[in-house]
Amino acid sequence: MSFGDPNNPYGPPQGGQQPNYGYPQQPQGQPGYGYPAAPPVQQPYGGGYGPGPTEMPGITRAAQIMLAVIAAAHLIVAAVYAYNLSQWDEVMLEAGVSGDAEAERFLELGKGIVVFFLALAAVYAVLGLVLVLQYAKGSNAVRVCSIVYGSLAIVTGIFTLAIYGLGLLIMIVSILLIVFAAKRASAEWFRRPRY
Repeated sequence: MSFGDPNNPYGPPQGGQQPNYGYPQQPQGQPGYGYPAAPPVQQPYGGGYGPGPTEMPGITRAAQIMLAVIAAAHLIVAAVYAYNLSQWDEVMLEAGVSGDAEAERFLELGKGIVVFFLALAAVYAVLGLVLVLQYAKGSNAVRVCSIVYGSLAIVTGIFTLAIYGLGLLIMIVSILLIVFAAKRASAEWFRRPRY
């Protein structure tokens, strides 16, 4: 083994360089003690996520439209309940249900149930419209609320099956809403940074 070999790690330093005894030797360009190095300029802060979409994806727009359809269907259901409520007393008189205290009590109970479903459909329609309006500027909570809204709309669709097949439409569109709102493109839209 010769000490003149330039590839020998045990040989003397080449080129007349003397080691700096007493000082820690660090390769040039490496960070030293103190503050950590800043992240690269290309990578934004916050875990490396990109800026997100600047325009609402088509699948998210479709979820917004499905939400509007469900809200409109609930407005129609509320209108049907309101019409039935306005005709309630006349229909009961024509059916000959009057005079009996027990029958009158059941009539009032039935009327109260119709009022409850009317109020529920109206509130549900208003909540749907509020969510539709939040799609352009809302956060991820709007997406989560849309999924929950669609899940509950399936249940209301079951209760409204008797109204001209409107319940079946509500159930199908609600399933599509859940699928579209749960897609990755929709999640990226609602998680995008807002400046």
